[in-house]
Amino acid sequence: MSAAPKKPSLGLRSFRTKFILVVGGAVLFDLLVSGSLALWNVQRLSRDATTQVGEGLEKASQDYIRSSTESTVAQVGLLLNQVHSDVKALAGVLQSQIDRPTRNNKVGAAMAKADPNAVTVTFDSGGGWAQNAPGSPSVVSVWGYLLDKDHRPLPQVQTDIETSAVLDLVAPNLLQNGASKLQMYYIGPKERPIFRTAPYTVQAQTFDRLYPGHNKENFWTFFFPGIYESWQQWARNPASRPVPEDITQTAPYTDAITGKLIVSFFHPLWTADRRDVAGIAGADITLDQLAEIVEHVKVAETGFGFLAMSNGNVAAISRTGEKIIGLRAASDATNQGVTGLDRSLRNSSQKAIASLPLDADGVIHHISLRENGEDVPYLVVTKQLLPSNLWVNGPVQREVMSLGIVVREHEIYASLIAAREQIASATNRILLYQILAVLVSLLIVAAAVFAASKRITGGISALAAAARSIEAKDYSVRVAITSKDEVAQAGLAFNRMAEQISFHTENLEKLVDERTKEIEAAKEEIEALNTQLKSENLRLGAELDVARHIQMMVLPRPAELGAVEHVEIAAYMRPADEVGGDYYDVLQNGRSLKIGIGDVTGHGLESGVLMLMVQSVARALQEAGETDPSKFLAHLNRAIFKNIERTKTDKHLTLSFLDYDGDRLTISGQHEDLIVIRKTGEVERIDTGDLGLPVGLESDISPFVDTREISFKQGDLIVLHTDGVTEAENPRGELFGIDRLCQSARLLHGQTAEEVKDGIVEGLMAYIGTQKIHDDITLVVMRHR
Repeated sequence: MSAAPKKPSLGLRSFRTKFILVVGGAVLFDLLVSGSLALWNVQRLSRDATTQVGEGLEKASQDYIRSSTESTVAQVGLLLNQVHSDVKALAGVLQSQIDRPTRNNKVGAAMAKADPNAVTVTFDSGGGWAQNAPGSPSVVSVWGYLLDKDHRPLPQVQTDIETSAVLDLVAPNLLQNGASKLQMYYIGPKERPIFRTAPYTVQAQTFDRLYPGHNKENFWTFFFPGIYESWQQWARNPASRPVPEDITQTAPYTDAITGKLIVSFFHPLWTADRRDVAGIAGADITLDQLAEIVEHVKVAETGFGFLAMSNGNVAAISRTGEKIIGLRAASDATNQGVTGLDRSLRNSSQKAIASLPLDADGVIHHISLRENGEDVPYLVVTKQLLPSNLWVNGPVQREVMSLGIVVREHEIYASLIAAREQIASATNRILLYQILAVLVSLLIVAAAVFAASKRITGGISALAAAARSIEAKDYSVRVAITSKDEVAQAGLAFNRMAEQISFHTENLEKLVDERTKEIEAAKEEIEALNTQLKSENLRLGAELDVARHIQMMVLPRPAELGAVEHVEIAAYMRPADEVGGDYYDVLQNGRSLKIGIGDVTGHGLESGVLMLMVQSVARALQEAGETDPSKFLAHLNRAIFKNIERTKTDKHLTLSFLDYDGDRLTISGQHEDLIVIRKTGEVERIDTGDLGLPVGLESDISPFVDTREISFKQGDLIVLHTDGVTEAENPRGELFGIDRLCQSARLLHGQTAEEVKDGIVEGLMAYIGTQKIHDDITLVVMRHR
């Protein structure tokens, strides 16, 4: 018998083997290609997102540090401007004394009579100088070389002592108000450098202790060499000033009296012919005030600020900041002259700080500072202040101080670093999920291929596995069924469903991503606008406060009101806003007294500026000697009308003036009714409607201006007011009214002008109660003694 034939070996020729090799190889290749492309796209998108987010956050962070710098610069500039304003005010009073010798003599005589200690000095044999006794608002020191053989001040020196005594009237108020100041003073010219300072201190005794030999040397040469010669050059040639203003500021130095680090601000006084220096008015502020602004800079967590001179000397910085940027402080050890502060960036132990350019205005520098043996990245931005005249030790120079902000990079870029870390984390998760998806797909394909012999079972199993993947939100899964039966149709339907789900899911994710980016962009824009609005509100608030301060400064002082013979004058003003539009003034020239009262339409900044114009023009006309009431009002109107035309504003004002020469009282101009309470208690109301037109409506109102003489005898009382008094409302909306004002004045008749004014105001405020004040309130009371 022949042997039975062997069955041929299937090997590679079997259908299953071919299916595995062909189908498995093709699917594997496709998965590898598509997976690689997906991974490459994810990495590219990650890089692009990191770059775009980084650029946006970096710009926002840099804008934030620049904004902080500019805001702090504005605060420092405002402090310096306030000090300048107060020094100029003191200088204006002293210069007026110098320019008017006759009035100067009268003021000196009055001060000597009112306060002999202010102009009387006593010789100190131990110190070799003379000084007034305690009890006056100021101390005046006269060095030994300014005394005669009997140890009395030389005649011209005594004149300077009396001239400077007016500082007792002005300096206490300037010290109490405006910018905080350590002291204000007057120093005489080089040939007679007496030194008067408010408040009173033992200044000569302190100078003897700290500066031996100063009493044998000229004051200016000993303490401030070169500064006086610079001012003399300015007198000969004003264009030679480094900065076109008279205020001169010193570099920071140690104050002899207080021991504090201070900065002095000098305003030279000129001789009447303006050809030489007649002394100076000055004020000192401590570096604590500048440091308070700079040290309160808060940027990120540990950012700080510093204020530096152009030569790198740091005037203000916190203790922590001083340590971080490696400053070394040193002072002049000699006893001659002022002791200056030496704390320079150029001597910093940090090389990056020593070479830091201060004139790179607004440029952000990336530097490294050494901390605990490691290099720590920092950001530094500097902003220059307005230029000023500076004395250090020699001629006066032009100085531009700079404010710097220093902050660690990782703090200012904290959001950028966090965003990059989140993007990197998300990218790693996506890559991991993509690799897992490829591996899962390979396992599914392998299972389907190995189960091809069981086509129906294998097809159903593939559909079930794919369905589970869809349930797990893996929308990339697809089933490959090559048969042409119902299972294949189900597979095709499944694939179409998966594609639709994937399409809608991807679109939804894209839409969510787009909306998220739009919301983030809008949020950043809103935050930027909020920051800008806050900065603008701070600036406007500071400007209105300065305007209100200036407005209140020009009002008559109590001393001026009390200086009028035979007439008591009391006044009250309350603006409805930060800046008011009411006007009143008391101008005296010899025996001639002019009292003005007016009301600018509306209130606020524009009205306040127009009020200041009226005050300035009225003062100028009074000083020019214009005594005719009608001409006075017509000239004032012409000047104000031209200013209103130039500023293109629609403001005007009612305005009346009372001229009193001791015998006659003349009223001119249109305003509210004038109220007169006679000695007998009889009330008279003087209508001013026919005495003029509102100022600022027409260029020439002289045809409409008229005058009226009013009897004003001993015991009579006159009340001037603006409509803010009569039109004030109580909580029920009822007006205070002219009748109620007349009744209040009549009931208070017989008391002093101050008591009458206080009584009317107290009654008015009680009537208003909690109701909002809608208009400026001004009240002037005159009583013939």
